Amino acid sequence: MKMLFPFLVVGAGGFIGSMMRYALAVLTQRSSVTFPHGTLWANLLGCFIIGVVTALAARTSVLSPTLRLLLATGLCGGFTTMSTFTYEMFKFVQASEYLYASFYFVTTLVGCAVMFCLGLLTAGFLVKV
Repeated sequence: MKMLFPFLVVGAGGFIGSMMRYALAVLTQRSSVTFPHGTLWANLLGCFIIGVVTALAARTSVLSPTLRLLLATGLCGGFTTMSTFTYEMFKFVQASEYLYASFYFVTTLVGCAVMFCLGLLTAGFLVKV
């Protein structure tokens, strides 16, 4: 049972993350049917969350290894999605929507890196307070 526990923790986090991602997709679907806002925001927010988790894990003992596994591997793994990002990029290119494809690609990659750094900085600020 002890060896199974980490898998259950990751699965629980993935379940929550997947539901969060679906909820975000449903909520953002109303704003545009031509641009995948839900996937973009899931990836941006997921990078922010994993940045916070990374900083807290490195600077404090607030997060146990089990909680880090739940949040980083499980929740963020279920919440973010590279496969959907790739599929949506392909659909833009296939439809000759090169401007949308370029914007989505750059916004996702640069935005995710920025959000990860903001997560690190946010957690760093919170730990100092």
